[in-house]
Amino acid sequence: MIHTANRVLVSDLRQHVGETVSVSGWVNTLRLQAKMQFVVVRDHTGMVQVTHRRGDEGDETEAALESLTAESAVRITGRVVDNAIVKLGGLELIPESVEVLNRAETPLPIDEQTGLEHRLDWRFLDVRIRPQAQLPFVTQTTFEQGMREYAYSQGCTEMHTPKLMGTASESGAEVFELGYFGRSAYLAQSPQFFKQMAIAAGIDKVFEIGPVFRAEPSFTSRHATEFTGVDVELAWITDVEDVMRFEERMLAYGLAKVAEQHGEAIREVFGVEVAVPQVPFPRITMAEAQEILRGKGWDPEGVKEDLDPEGERGIAAHIKEQTGHEFVFITHYPTSIRPFYHMRPADRPDLTLSFDLLWKGLEITTGAQREHRYDVLVKQAAEKGMSTEPLQDYLNAFRYGCPPHGGLGMGLGRVLMVMLGLDSIREATFLFRGPNRLTP
Repeated sequence: MIHTANRVLVSDLRQHVGETVSVSGWVNTLRLQAKMQFVVVRDHTGMVQVTHRRGDEGDETEAALESLTAESAVRITGRVVDNAIVKLGGLELIPESVEVLNRAETPLPIDEQTGLEHRLDWRFLDVRIRPQAQLPFVTQTTFEQGMREYAYSQGCTEMHTPKLMGTASESGAEVFELGYFGRSAYLAQSPQFFKQMAIAAGIDKVFEIGPVFRAEPSFTSRHATEFTGVDVELAWITDVEDVMRFEERMLAYGLAKVAEQHGEAIREVFGVEVAVPQVPFPRITMAEAQEILRGKGWDPEGVKEDLDPEGERGIAAHIKEQTGHEFVFITHYPTSIRPFYHMRPADRPDLTLSFDLLWKGLEITTGAQREHRYDVLVKQAAEKGMSTEPLQDYLNAFRYGCPPHGGLGMGLGRVLMVMLGLDSIREATFLFRGPNRLTP
């Protein structure tokens, strides 16, 4: 048994020409010819060709290579050799020992032609064998790192709020109920109330990246029953503009980091250019947006209070045409379609100081200035026909000097979807959860 050299990543092999090294990875392809055996081994950084000339009787390397199957996990120790003919980086590995760490069964349950739903059943393999399934998570890591760096630079404290609640938070309809020691608990639809409590606790700026649960029976390409939310709450704001300013800068910072580190890979794998947006993003009121859209034949009856997906795409296309910008904040949503805790302008009680952020026509964020005055909150909850009793813990946070504040909730999967031009949020999620999917 040859002593195994230290593991070298495929991307670093060029620095080890002439040395004996060990490569660990998966068998990508096998070409077993009469005189030669060629095996391409892949790790997370790239691929290398292993080249072996068949020997005489009792050639252990030949027997080991012959026994391999596609996707078997192997450790191959050998000499790194320069060979200009080899397409993969002009290098090959001449094996001295081959260890089969875990032989893959054959045939594989999925291949390049397999449809999305079946690929999701075998997601670990899907992510392993397709660069376009793996790159989103590398990108997501960098993007989250960028958002965190920006948030930290602005003095934010990162919080972890409970995902179990004793009462259904914002509305009874879209929550998952579960048994909790003989009574009912609910999965949090949003960290909203908790991050407001953190503001009331004197934590100046709050942010959280964590799971969010929505019991919506939605089967669209942009809905999931469990997703990752990016939530921010800022104290002592003067108006909702402070929140929008924070978000556009945070996004621009995160996107710049992605463009710098993965721009080339994203261009190669997805054919998409990651552009760093200019700030400030355009802003348009809901009333203006609807007027523009109706001028183009949207909602001819004039009955829609909210923008449907078609309306969102329409207004985004209009803004892009007018300003060249892919982002747009839609502001001042009607009170009727916003939660009771959104603040309303003193002179326009029918509107809220709230916004949605659209990117290329997809809503990726909802935000607002919150109502921080106890008496006004109670009144607004009553107007919405809500009982204040289950809200008492939340409302108590506003009775003892809560500062003006506002914040936002962003869907991480949706941002990745738009950034990489993916067709569905299923592809931007490692293990997707939807009304019909609780496995694997």
